[in-house]
Amino acid sequence: MVDFAQEGMITTIHDLKQRHLHEYEQELREFTKSKPVTLILPSLYSELEHPALTQIVEELKGADYIQQIIIGLDQANEEQFAHAREFFSVLPQNHMILWNDGPRLQQLHQQLNQLNVAPLQRGKGRNVWYCAGYAMAEGKSQVVAMHDCDIRTYKRDMLARLIYPMVHPQFSFQFSKGYYARVADRKMNGRVSRLLVSPLLQALKKVFGPLDYLLYLSAFRYPLSGEMAIHVEALRDLKVSGDWGLEIGVLSEIYRNYSTKRICQVDIADDYEHKHQEVTTANGDGGLKRMSRDIALAFFRKLAALGVQVSLDNIRIIRAAYYRNALDLIDHYYYDATTNGLNYDRHSEENVVELFAQSIVEAGEQFMNYPNQQSFIPSWNRVQSACPTVFADMKQAVALDNA
Repeated sequence: MVDFAQEGMITTIHDLKQRHLHEYEQELREFTKSKPVTLILPSLYSELEHPALTQIVEELKGADYIQQIIIGLDQANEEQFAHAREFFSVLPQNHMILWNDGPRLQQLHQQLNQLNVAPLQRGKGRNVWYCAGYAMAEGKSQVVAMHDCDIRTYKRDMLARLIYPMVHPQFSFQFSKGYYARVADRKMNGRVSRLLVSPLLQALKKVFGPLDYLLYLSAFRYPLSGEMAIHVEALRDLKVSGDWGLEIGVLSEIYRNYSTKRICQVDIADDYEHKHQEVTTANGDGGLKRMSRDIALAFFRKLAALGVQVSLDNIRIIRAAYYRNALDLIDHYYYDATTNGLNYDRHSEENVVELFAQSIVEAGEQFMNYPNQQSFIPSWNRVQSACPTVFADMKQAVALDNA
């Protein structure tokens, strides 16, 4: 059963199962004539070797309301870049690949690095940042959408519903965020959102009070989703995180720059599945452990930027409150999963909560011990001020790579 609930500070656009894809797309073809859309696809080369991205490309062939597709390609050598060009050549839309490891874009990166305006950390945040810069350099679109390249259940309904509120002529949204239920193979997924973000937000509200910022984040049903759309002008002053705090960082920046009346979340899928992170990697510090630490660190940095005093004492209190909240939520998830016939491993869930609790402490220590650590990639407004030719240089580099 669908619901109509409008809870929190942002608009929720539900899927009430009353319209078919062809109805959305018929309207989108008209709407995007005056509000053209660019789609960003941040991708590792390894994702070209998996069926999820093949399915995504096949679905996107029918998205003729997309003006341009920008593929950010990471971890690819020259031969792999050539394969990527062939792989994406089936797309009928105008499309460009940013070969981030190629010599031309590496030279541009070094130029920006000398001016202290380049991303210091490799990863999805840096990939998205360069793609956003290229979208602004091209100047072809008013709206920029993005989603991940590992969605195994991808249908272009997701994209249509995501961008619809951004291009409708009678709507005034500057930002749209996708949400969905993370259930697959008779199992609840989305551990970081369920077992870290939700109970951590509860803990932060207990310790610091119901700050508008915390109420705003709590209004998102899936704050870590990689599916979002943003007005191109909002990109210019956006400072994003280069680590796993990217999604929380974007939500925080949108909150800082715009009224919550200009922000919406959209139900974009009944079924969503992508590749899962391991709890830790071989060295014991990657996977969900690093992701959870980066996200907690993003929270602490944003609260401090809002003038909230974050100390080691209240970090210990936050950790204790988080742990109790998370254990209570495990009960809720168990009842929900059992009633719906899902498999639910309480032992595994509690092990993850213990890992996340330790990550919160480590993030707090990192925040306190390295107060001058750069937390954001500079905005493109600043980059363009430091290097006035950056957009022209980027366009030339990408054009030569794709020639």
